[in-house]
Amino acid sequence: MATLATLGTTSLLRFQKADPLKASPSPHLLGSLSSQLSGIKLSCNLPDVAPLKPISSPFTPLQPVARRVCPFTGKKANKANKVSFSNHKTKKLQFVNLQYKKVWWEAGKRYVKLRLSTKVLKTIEKNGLDAVAKKAGIDLRKE
Repeated sequence: MATLATLGTTSLLRFQKADPLKASPSPHLLGSLSSQLSGIKLSCNLPDVAPLKPISSPFTPLQPVARRVCPFTGKKANKANKVSFSNHKTKKLQFVNLQYKKVWWEAGKRYVKLRLSTKVLKTIEKNGLDAVAKKAGIDLRKE
């Protein structure tokens, strides 16, 4: 049973526990009541009603996405204009040429799989993996 009490400018709708012999109202009826009474505070005096459980699954965090940034040089995408024949300019990104590569690590006596820019591949061939990783502050033991 519902009663409506008005105190000045605020209205208060109170629900009381129904008789067990009477049928409980359908959820459709309650939904229409709440939609018609927008802006009115609703209070319910039903202590034995269990709280509703969420229908959806629990929140799962998103998997991290690999950024298009070279970890050794810090190179990232360049903002540029795509220029058409009519000289109409639209924005575009010029991404770094990143490659997944297994590189032999002499100190660790094993291959290390890295995501490198092609510029760093040439630098590693010239200076060695240890020197390039030390300069970039990358610890190869973790990977």
